[in-house]
Amino acid sequence: MTETVSERVAAIDCGTNSIRLLVADLPDPSAGPEAELADVVRRMEIVRLGQGIDRTGRLAPEAIERTRLALVGYATEIESLGVSKVRMCATSASRDASNADEFRAMVLDTLGVEPEVVTGDEEARLSFTGAVRGLDAEVREPYLVVDIGGGSTEFVVGRRPATGGTAQVDAAVSVDIGCVRMTERHLSGDPPTAEQVAAAEADITAVVDRALSMVPGREAATLIGLAGSVTTVVGIAQGLPEYRSDRIHHARVSYADVVKVTTDLLARSAAERLTIPVMHPGRADVIGAGALVLQVIMRRAGMSSVIASEHDILDGIAYSLLPA
Repeated sequence: MTETVSERVAAIDCGTNSIRLLVADLPDPSAGPEAELADVVRRMEIVRLGQGIDRTGRLAPEAIERTRLALVGYATEIESLGVSKVRMCATSASRDASNADEFRAMVLDTLGVEPEVVTGDEEARLSFTGAVRGLDAEVREPYLVVDIGGGSTEFVVGRRPATGGTAQVDAAVSVDIGCVRMTERHLSGDPPTAEQVAAAEADITAVVDRALSMVPGREAATLIGLAGSVTTVVGIAQGLPEYRSDRIHHARVSYADVVKVTTDLLARSAAERLTIPVMHPGRADVIGAGALVLQVIMRRAGMSSVIASEHDILDGIAYSLLPA
């Protein structure tokens, strides 16, 4: 817990599948660049903003409305908590949409600030910054940080912050594989057929190999996985009776366990996945694809284990509001 804070800020991450809010107290700059922020509120809503975008190229009206309703609640909370700065970043779905202007106008009207439709490179760097703060010193670097979202996955290779410096990012790339996109493109069965899974795996493998040719992920010492697909898989592998962020954050899971969980998820229907204690109801229909993306990344990068992080782009957005 940070003892001296500079100001209270709000960070919003609007992705393809979910929208998340973090209200946090930033550390005082005198505490040094490695000081951690202090959570005030974390919230997440499944809004599926990217519904159908891979097929139509547009944001669906009902998806924009679901996002607006979530933002109304976030705006009320932000005002009540005395936030001084707000930054909202919108990712893959709103980068791809032909009607992105409509989405931006809705956000400005509802939240009072414009969303920043960040590039894939900036999205990756924000995720890396959020992920590596707070890691134990003995966790070997360099790190390969992967953020498996709904529409895209970010790959970032870098190192922890040096004394008096910021996190060093060596290379970053964003590619169009994610749990929603792969489910809509390949996994139409409930549960998916073996042929559908094979097609999805082939598609994912080709894209992962391309990503690993652009960033030196195979040379990294440690894989760190971000976002709901990874944390859900890790929670299942641990056999948790309910979703426990404190148990999942920085937990390490082997490749063999990831394969076991992925195989089980892809063999279940969405209704059967809902019976898993750690499963968020809004993730049950796409978690199989998200787990498969993680499994392929581990296999192609030669990683024997993955460390889950609950700190990701949302924390990176908040850290970006630190005074220069």
